[in-house]
Amino acid sequence: MTAAATPSLSTRELTIRFGGHVAVNGVTADFFPGQLTVIVGPNGAGKTTCFNLMSGQLPATSGQVLLRGRDITKLGPARRTRLGIGRAFQLTNLFPHLTVMENVRLAVQSRAHAGLDMFSLWFGHRELIERAEHFLQRVNLYDRRDALAASLPHGDKRKLEVALLLALEPDILMFDEPTAGMSVDEVPVVLDLIRQVKEDRGKTVLLVEHKMDVVRSLADRIIVLHNGTLVADGDPAEVMASDIVQEAYLGTATHD
Repeated sequence: MTAAATPSLSTRELTIRFGGHVAVNGVTADFFPGQLTVIVGPNGAGKTTCFNLMSGQLPATSGQVLLRGRDITKLGPARRTRLGIGRAFQLTNLFPHLTVMENVRLAVQSRAHAGLDMFSLWFGHRELIERAEHFLQRVNLYDRRDALAASLPHGDKRKLEVALLLALEPDILMFDEPTAGMSVDEVPVVLDLIRQVKEDRGKTVLLVEHKMDVVRSLADRIIVLHNGTLVADGDPAEVMASDIVQEAYLGTATHD
């Protein structure tokens, strides 16, 4: 497994409590450019909650999140996005009453720091339009560019969310079950996109996933959470073969 010496994203004893329940318990891990890490675990293991802590959707009870060594624990999700952390959600997070193209326009415009007014100067920025079209073509949604996001079937909504994430061009990409709810025919498009991102050795990719064929095909490294605690971390073949994974994860994988 190839990894840079300096982690792009780190957690240090990262913990969150909801009342008396510890949902994420003292998780310490480093994530590196050029590496795709898959986070697995049974239902309720804390995978998405851990993602929420790293991307800023939830405030940590204790511990730290570090971005290239800088403590970003107190920063909100918008600030983390501007610093290069991109997040795709388990449930789609789109602008439903805008068209497919308008959704991607906003992401491209944000990345280009072109201002907050989506319409007034847009057509003077042909290069930005072409950039938006590029990302729609990558996810096979160019032909649906004029459709309202709300009208898309679930699989196309997931593909649009991936397009938004790619359009932001983050250094760190976080995918939360990107193929959830997709048909068998739709899954390869998203997996191919993630593989393309993985080939960029400057990108750090984190993936929450429970489909074992997806995990095996993509992972450079696997982290296992169980009851909010990190219980295994390492080479995919070794982690998947370990007793703790067999007991804590594989037996309940289809219910996650």
